[in-house]
Amino acid sequence: RTCFQRDRDRIVHSKAFRRLKHKTQVFLSPEGDHYRVRLTHTLEVSQIARTAARALRLNEDLTEAIALAHDLGHTPFGHLGEQALTPFLGGPFRHNEQSLRIVDHLENDGRGLNLTWEVRDGIVNHTWSMPEPSTLEAQVVRFADRIAYVNHDVDDAIRAGVLTEEDLPTDVVEVLGRSHAERVNTLVTDLVDNSDDRPGIGLGDQAFGALDALRDFMFERVYLRDDARAEQEKAIGIVTALFDHYVEHPNDVPEEYHRAPGDLPTRVADYIAGMTDRYALRTYEQLFLPHSELP
Repeated sequence: RTCFQRDRDRIVHSKAFRRLKHKTQVFLSPEGDHYRVRLTHTLEVSQIARTAARALRLNEDLTEAIALAHDLGHTPFGHLGEQALTPFLGGPFRHNEQSLRIVDHLENDGRGLNLTWEVRDGIVNHTWSMPEPSTLEAQVVRFADRIAYVNHDVDDAIRAGVLTEEDLPTDVVEVLGRSHAERVNTLVTDLVDNSDDRPGIGLGDQAFGALDALRDFMFERVYLRDDARAEQEKAIGIVTALFDHYVEHPNDVPEEYHRAPGDLPTRVADYIAGMTDRYALRTYEQLFLPHSELP
């Protein structure tokens, strides 16, 4: 195996990767088996990224390793968990930085996964708020992540009844297509066409503008919609209460987290960020609800 194949295999066999199957993507505790979670999102990103990497004659194993690890650091309850942890840490909690911390310090009983520099660079710089990653493969993953989540979140919002296909902006539909498959195909094809034999990875102006417009539409109509605020505040309250408890009772944090570098709030954040949604809920119930109220 090449070094990047070893990285991929270590990631797939990690505990953090397995926990992605019970971590929220957008809809909290969705009533239905067909909504995306972090694991299915990760697999969709990997599939899109590998397709583009093959067409561009890049290293598919490096691309896949970055894609599979890029969201390992996501908290329970999606980005709401990040929002809840940030006030306690003296700086923003960023899931990409937490993903790197997991593969460097938290997995394998504190020894980390010993991943290559290229994969680690791609993990920490996959978000658009960070500097452009150093490899073309990581740049492909950065675009694949956005292409995947914007489009599958539309799909899930329609399934949930939050949107209908007719709600999608007309100018976006005209450029990208009406169905999920059409939009992804348009964007991946455009990404390959605009990146082939060029020094960097990128979409054409029209496709990139349409993707950005669709993302803005999703923030307005889905991610920040008013009728989800009560549920979102509940999720933030759960994470906040758990953090307060573990800072006051550090012995309740498993020993493996105390072996990681950093102060107590950082190690408590490590533990909470690693929780699945259902484990965080169950722990909250056990700590704060009278036993008579538990199911």
